[in-house]
Amino acid sequence: MDAIMRESSFAQYLKELGVKQGIEQGIEQGIEQGIEQGIEQGIEQGIEQGIEQGIEQGIEQGIQESIREALAVRFDAGVAGQFADRIAVIDDLQRLKQLLHAAVQVNNLAAFQRVLDAEA
Repeated sequence: MDAIMRESSFAQYLKELGVKQGIEQGIEQGIEQGIEQGIEQGIEQGIEQGIEQGIEQGIEQGIQESIREALAVRFDAGVAGQFADRIAVIDDLQRLKQLLHAAVQVNNLAAFQRVLDAEA
């Protein structure tokens, strides 16, 4: 009887050990899958943000170039070039649009200078 109890206890122990190992393995796999999914989502979000930022920067650069071109066509290209560095650092789309409108509407470079100097 004692031997049967020992075998039964040992069998129960093995069964519990298997369950415990199964649980640990399941947790481990769950963590690995969670990490993989997190990495994938992070990469996707990073790509989306990169694309959005790239598009926005492209728009900004396009408007900046349009301002420089408008000034060069309407006024002396060399003199209009004096504003290039200041225009290049502006990254506010509304401000750039305002400057583009001014570049095509002002009567002279002094008027554009006043618009550029004015804080928007």
